[in-house]
Amino acid sequence: MKSERSGVSKRADARSGGRYAGTNTMSINGYQAVIAFDPDIQMFRGEFVGLNGGADFYAKDVDGLRREGEISLKVFLEACAEDGVEPRKQFSGKFSLRVDPATHEAATIAAAAQGQSLNQWATEAIRQAALAG
Repeated sequence: MKSERSGVSKRADARSGGRYAGTNTMSINGYQAVIAFDPDIQMFRGEFVGLNGGADFYAKDVDGLRREGEISLKVFLEACAEDGVEPRKQFSGKFSLRVDPATHEAATIAAAAQGQSLNQWATEAIRQAALAG
């Protein structure tokens, strides 16, 4: 779900046992950042994802987070330009996925029932889950 006022999209925390209660995403100048509240310091922390390096930022509120994110991103992009580095990470479209045997079997059956290969079925399931947030 997306808050119209804040521009932050809420997503479930993917890190099991993570220290953050929930995770959100924020788009800043076309780059995505994962946002979480850090109770240890009582601040929000943002971290850009999909970059060839790290860029993070902290603030006490959403407006401050956006300001700090813009500054962090600007510094990162300037450093990339100086070093001749492409800022965005390139993705191959391939990755390994390990699941328990029962899940593997169930997914294979579900794919066959829809007339798809396991790869086609998993790709669509991941796409739908990733875009649902």
